[in-house]
Amino acid sequence: MDTQKLIQTLAETAQPMRPLRRPWARTAMWLAIAFSYIALVIYAMSPRTDLAVKLTEARFVIEQFGALATGIAAAVAAFATTIPGYSRKVLLLPALPLALWLGTLGQGCISALIQYGLGGLSLQPDWICLPAIALVGAIPAVAMAAMLRRGAPLFPHMSTALGALAAAGLGNFGLRFFHTQDASLMVLVWQFGTVFALTCLAGSFGRHLLSWNSIIGATRRQSAIG
Repeated sequence: MDTQKLIQTLAETAQPMRPLRRPWARTAMWLAIAFSYIALVIYAMSPRTDLAVKLTEARFVIEQFGALATGIAAAVAAFATTIPGYSRKVLLLPALPLALWLGTLGQGCISALIQYGLGGLSLQPDWICLPAIALVGAIPAVAMAAMLRRGAPLFPHMSTALGALAAAGLGNFGLRFFHTQDASLMVLVWQFGTVFALTCLAGSFGRHLLSWNSIIGATRRQSAIG
């Protein structure tokens, strides 16, 4: 096709596109959906009986803050990676809260070792963590995927991994409001380990979830409807 004719065709038929909201604004919209669903799950599962006591414990609060902050920072980074022109430094945004979360769990393991010896580091199966975190993070993950697909898949694997980290981080945050397992090593291995596994698994399928073909197809469908 002649270049001039192509330009003329695009000028005559192209539909105006609304630019994506800023990452922080999109994160706020996503959090509104995520928190509403998480609150519903906590209510359905019944909050843990010692929740009022746990909320007065510094370690529990810091761990919850770390999980929540990791989820929020990962969401902002995920949305930013789908907008052309953003610096790749945004990929480092979740690093600090993730380090805080992991460091707090590690410090808890050391404290248990000092106080109880090797017995304080006993590891028991806690298979409920994987399905429970997946359950709590299910709707946040679906909402995240739908919102990411509206952006440009510049880094599909990284965007998907960050989106999964955001959903899994909030999933773990919600889980601890009704799941009573608090031993640091158990939380580190089973809960943080589940978040890590889900993040890696989702990232490996990034190119299937986010691709230019899916965006082009969605644009064509919207144009046909319009």
